[in-house]
Amino acid sequence: MPIQYVRKLTGKRRSAHANRQLGFVLAFVAGAANAGGFLAVNQYTSHMTGIVSSMADHLALGEFRAYLAGFGALLSFVVGSACTAILVNLARRRHLHSEYALPLLLEAMLLLGFGALGERLSKIEGLFVPVTVMVLSFMMGLQNALVTKLSHAEIRTTHITGLVTDLGIELGKALYWNSSALRHEPRVQMNRSRLQVLLGLAVFFFVGGVVGALGFKLVGYLATVPLAIVLVVLASVPTVDDFSHFMRERSKTRSSDL
Repeated sequence: MPIQYVRKLTGKRRSAHANRQLGFVLAFVAGAANAGGFLAVNQYTSHMTGIVSSMADHLALGEFRAYLAGFGALLSFVVGSACTAILVNLARRRHLHSEYALPLLLEAMLLLGFGALGERLSKIEGLFVPVTVMVLSFMMGLQNALVTKLSHAEIRTTHITGLVTDLGIELGKALYWNSSALRHEPRVQMNRSRLQVLLGLAVFFFVGGVVGALGFKLVGYLATVPLAIVLVVLASVPTVDDFSHFMRERSKTRSSDL
């Protein structure tokens, strides 16, 4: 990727176009991680609605261990979202270029750890599944909060329930018949640009799911490594910009001391 293009995608200066492009990439990553995680632990980790519903079922049936597992996933998702808020605001207060890149680097490290250690940890009975679910849920919360903050809640990448709902709304607007008898009323019009974004996010999530499932089937846990590399590449330019600035300031300080 050209350096300037990556800087636009993950730098602190945002544009609607950059938000959409980054949203597509992260939707692909989320779909792949979600599908691969399902094959690893037989549970989706981005679907908090389903997790909360299953928690209610397990509690009603007296299955307290399963209830606690669901609660752990929910808590991890919330903590991941909170972690993004902390990292973004911390970087913003220090005027760093990497305010949106830091959560991506953390997600990349977790994906690398999952890919490198997943096969070994899967042999530990009773520990691997709950820990993996919590780690993946943390990553989903981390990423979803990141995209929500940088797009001002216009884009979500880790689940498509809201996307499908918004798609239906836009299609309903397109099919609505604006009666000539009510021409004095505002016309109901479809937002074509928003419809394209919603379709793109849904398609990238689905394609990512297919790629993630096939990758896990073919190479196992190592299928997450390319996803982590993509995130590192996206986050690298703003991070290097901050490091370069830090080194320049440090050099100036040393020169003034001499």
